[in-house]
Amino acid sequence: MLRRAGCVFAEEEARLLLGAARDGAHLAGLVRQRVTGRPLEQILGWAEFCGLRVAVAPGVFVPRRRTEFLVEQATGLLPRAGASVLDLCCGSGAVGAALLSTSAVVLHASDIDPVAVACARRNLPATPVHCGDLYDPLPAELRGRVDVVVVNAPYVPSDAIATMPAEARLHEPRTALDGGPDGVDVHRRVAAAAPGWLAPGGHLLVETSRRQARWTADACTRAGLVARVVHSPRLDAIVVVAEAPIR
Repeated sequence: MLRRAGCVFAEEEARLLLGAARDGAHLAGLVRQRVTGRPLEQILGWAEFCGLRVAVAPGVFVPRRRTEFLVEQATGLLPRAGASVLDLCCGSGAVGAALLSTSAVVLHASDIDPVAVACARRNLPATPVHCGDLYDPLPAELRGRVDVVVVNAPYVPSDAIATMPAEARLHEPRTALDGGPDGVDVHRRVAAAAPGWLAPGGHLLVETSRRQARWTADACTRAGLVARVVHSPRLDAIVVVAEAPIR
């Protein structure tokens, strides 16, 4: 049934659904959800990310494997144990959870979607997860003290949403996908406000795409940050890394 529905990894998905099913009737229901397009991770209730099993609720953005490159780049820039890290547009909290699993950081997370925030609080039980627009809900004492800001904000151009796979287009929140007319609206807002939150020499890291990378980098440069674009052929991932000047 999965193969007929077009699931590329039908055999692997079948094994996972069999493992999750309580009985035959439950299995039939899980398969029915999958063949009608619901993301496998939302059906299972978890996604594998950086070796972790991250909880994923219905209606929450599913962490992609390419975002592991964002984690790798951020890990390499942590200045010390106890560094202050902000997972902005955190979704399920997967990026923050991955950083906490390997590094002794002091983490805050933020997302505008209450459903995502509730999910992130499951994955980050000891972390303050704030609900609101970008930096707005963050405590004022973080200003000028954040060593690393990691951001997986929406970067799909509005007109391209209709061309996305149905499992993303229909089952993930549009606020987690739609980056505005050129895909960089949220990145520009993130970059413009970043200098007020970053510590001197701190870094802003933004996942983006080949098409949007130069515009994302330009937004960081206009904000007074020193930006570069890094690429992972292995994960087909692009991250803009921007450094705050040391005052």
